[in-house]
Amino acid sequence: MEHVPFPPDLLRLQADWHRTYAALAAPHPVHPTALRRRLLALSGRLLWHPYWSGPAGTPAARVELRRRARALEPLP
Repeated sequence: MEHVPFPPDLLRLQADWHRTYAALAAPHPVHPTALRRRLLALSGRLLWHPYWSGPAGTPAARVELRRRARALEPLP
């Protein structure tokens, strides 16, 4: 699925989701309630993004989006 062009805002949303999830999964997170709320909000925005209403909105495309968003993040 390397050829699928994802909108930049969708890639940013997924990368933000990964960062928020990682912060929440860390031992003793700071402000866990705020992180959970942010994760829920980002999840909703990802789920209802207009990109998914088109023909490219397949499960494989969602997996590819997660893979590409992780590739944007530097490793710890």
